[in-house]
Amino acid sequence: MSPDEAAPLGMAGAPPLGEAPTDKAGKIERPAEPRAFDSETFLANLPNLPGVYRMLDARDAVLYVGKARDLKKRVSSYFQRSALGPRIAMMVGQIAKMETTVTRSEVEALVLENNLIKALTPRYNILFRDDKSYPYLMLSNAKFPRLGFHRGALDKEGRYFGPFPHTSAVRESIQLLQRVFRIRTCEESTFQNRSRPCLLYQIRRCSGPCVGLVGEKEYAADVANAKLFLDGRSDDVLNAIEERMNAASQGLEFEQAALYRDQMQALARMAQRQYADTGVDQDIDVVAVAHDGGAFCVNLVMIRSGRQLGDRCLFPQNAQGRTPEEIVMAFLMQHYLDYPAPGIIIVDAVTDLDEAAEILGAHCGHAVKLLNHTIGDRRAWLEGARDNARRALSVRESEASNQEARLAALRDALGLGESLQRIECFDISHTQGEATVASCVIYDKLEMRRGEYRHYNIKDVTGGDDYAAMKQVLERRYSKLAQGEAVTPDLVLIDGGKGQMGVAKAVLEDLGLTGIAVVGVAKGPERKAGLEELWMLDRELPVVLGHAHPALHLVQTIRDEAHRFAITGHRARRGKARVTSSLEGIDGIGSKRRRGLLARFGGLRGVMGASVDDLAQVDGISKKLAEKIYRVLHSS
Repeated sequence: MSPDEAAPLGMAGAPPLGEAPTDKAGKIERPAEPRAFDSETFLANLPNLPGVYRMLDARDAVLYVGKARDLKKRVSSYFQRSALGPRIAMMVGQIAKMETTVTRSEVEALVLENNLIKALTPRYNILFRDDKSYPYLMLSNAKFPRLGFHRGALDKEGRYFGPFPHTSAVRESIQLLQRVFRIRTCEESTFQNRSRPCLLYQIRRCSGPCVGLVGEKEYAADVANAKLFLDGRSDDVLNAIEERMNAASQGLEFEQAALYRDQMQALARMAQRQYADTGVDQDIDVVAVAHDGGAFCVNLVMIRSGRQLGDRCLFPQNAQGRTPEEIVMAFLMQHYLDYPAPGIIIVDAVTDLDEAAEILGAHCGHAVKLLNHTIGDRRAWLEGARDNARRALSVRESEASNQEARLAALRDALGLGESLQRIECFDISHTQGEATVASCVIYDKLEMRRGEYRHYNIKDVTGGDDYAAMKQVLERRYSKLAQGEAVTPDLVLIDGGKGQMGVAKAVLEDLGLTGIAVVGVAKGPERKAGLEELWMLDRELPVVLGHAHPALHLVQTIRDEAHRFAITGHRARRGKARVTSSLEGIDGIGSKRRRGLLARFGGLRGVMGASVDDLAQVDGISKKLAEKIYRVLHSS
């Protein structure tokens, strides 16, 4: 086994020789002078057991996290071979300390390894970071089940279908299923408190179970047919509806028979529109990879119950100098720890699949087949996934080139030099001084870094005083920087003119921070897009670039994102404050009763729409208190 092969399954080694590693902010990070590492003593004490090992440098920063079926054998391979490859040699040369954790099995080691990689983001591990979780379609376990969108942990009672690659696929599925099976989508609090059917009933998207317009048995039949359809058994659904249609016709219920006929026609159209039918009744994933130079893209195609739901492209970090096989194996080991693996996974660029299939099967609790030699339709799916990966990589590289041009134009226009990479932008949002929230968005490595966005609730400031609000958020943000606990931006953008720029300058000077460029973005004459004025610390007059300037396009993109994010935070805080304050003003309503009311009726709007009798049904709410709540809310 070669040194590179001795690295943990699915994990990356060091970057290629000559490429300096970078920190989380993308800054070049020089290797620390390594302490003398006594590998012989360390190896002598290692057990022949499964576990996880961590390599650390002289600063105690984690270089690499790996797993092993046999810790002693795996770790020894890094130190007992003289012909290490350049990647492994560079990493081993920086080791100052190693730590290990023994686990009960290789599967447990894999789970721990994956958690540590995500938490520590070692510079030499391949990392697939997907900011968004995969959505599901869910049918609840209620007496009249609800059809809904779900994202997150699958910890609620109900039947889940998916995962889907995109939210649009789930929402389109819900809309189409509503047309055919007329299953409710309303929340439980709304369903339990309706006195008349909603608009969805009027447009034939719901059968009205909330007010008894459909029987439990008939509704259950629609739910059962929806489950069959989502399981890929369309023919069984059509046969069941056809039987109901014939029975209604024989019973001279011609109007009902016509509804079943329309249901069958809509179902046939949906089967054609919603998915690409693969002709197989199986759950299959297709994983393909494309690469260009040091850039990689992995395309994941999802096929559930014989229907192709779509695909998603992922771009690994720390992938320079790696092989396509290492990239695919890293994806398999990381992705299927978080999401259920189907019975069959068709993979690209990998030859030895037995160990990975064994580990995934043990983790998922069912057999997993990994296939790399395909024929017929499966080969076509793999080729399609490769094409998707190549196109996505081409688009990403084109966008990166465009972003590089915009960033270069901004450097030239403002005279900021080649060091400009990381930009932080701030905005303030409030409604006449109420619920003031500041936003901070980050642009780094030629893209918006959504995982680093932050909201700041502004406190103890006069409502509407944007200067004081900006001063507070900058002090809170950059006091950590002054203490060496944050990443230094190259440019701070402030949504505001010369005055806000002056606030930023004063804050940075008070904190002793120098060398950070500050630009205030003012709306300009008539507040028209393209006429923005850029105020700088060392200039008496603003810079006006013009609507076609690429540097202005970049500034507008970042500024608009900060504005959007600030409004989102402000609305959330304002809504919470208004709900709380409306109920807190009523004598006899403490936090427990307030939570009970909001949970029962789905929010303040539901509480206001409830009758006195409905309010009195909540635990702890007497008839007298219900009358008081109703009177106070409706009088205000």
